[in-house]
Amino acid sequence: MPLIFVPMSQLLWARVAALLCTCTAFSAAAHGGSLPSHVITDWCIFCWAFGFAFTLLVLLAEAFGFQARVPVSWNNFPITVASYSAHLCLAASILFPLTFLRGQTNNMSSEVKGHRVASTVFSCLATLAYVLEVSLTKARPGEVAGYMATAPGLLKVCQTTVACVIFIYVSSPVTYDSHPALEWCMAVYCICFILSMAVVLMCVGGCTGYLPVPLPKFLSVYALLAVAMYLTATILWPVFQFSKANRNRNRNSRTDLIVVAVLTAVNFLLYLADLAYSARLVFVSVI
Repeated sequence: MPLIFVPMSQLLWARVAALLCTCTAFSAAAHGGSLPSHVITDWCIFCWAFGFAFTLLVLLAEAFGFQARVPVSWNNFPITVASYSAHLCLAASILFPLTFLRGQTNNMSSEVKGHRVASTVFSCLATLAYVLEVSLTKARPGEVAGYMATAPGLLKVCQTTVACVIFIYVSSPVTYDSHPALEWCMAVYCICFILSMAVVLMCVGGCTGYLPVPLPKFLSVYALLAVAMYLTATILWPVFQFSKANRNRNRNSRTDLIVVAVLTAVNFLLYLADLAYSARLVFVSVI
């Protein structure tokens, strides 16, 4: 078998560091963290496992030269993986210690505490490694790059990740079934998530040519629609969740409701920025 030479670049080091950190994070949590059955447990393990699995796939594909045989657009796939992994690990780095370390250190053994702290630390390190990878591979002015390497593409990743965190907080327990306006907010989260994820998958799969309209026009119209929908959710969610009728009902989940209100506003700003980018000519060629 011929030897495979892999140049030791900054990008390679960043991916190897991310691979090791995500592996350590979920191994420490699963092996000695004594984590309860909880939606945050499943979410954090998923975040670390996602980063590890797809980073390993990218490393193996590039090491063995399989990029042309993988049925995806390699101009979009690696940076999409890195960007999603960065956001997921960041979310895990925040939610994991808030859920499993804050206020619980006196009630757990030193071994369990050590494993949970290790998971948090390595999750933060993995986030930094993925941020470095994204910064090394994102599009620069004048470069020919895939859509996911541009600012609008990276914004799509942010939008869908924030929506995933919103889904966690509104579904455990369910907090959107007390008024039709809140059900509309949930519909906004779902519709915009599905459409943004569809754009990501079409770009990664190289299927944008199947759209009945040019991609830039589709993205501009969709961004405008998403801004309008999220504007209504940004207003309606806090108005109806914190009304007198719901105040006592949601006393125990008040913090979760505030988190959802903040994340809704964040996603509104992300879609607004997306609209600003989509409404003008992109400074790079989109593949």
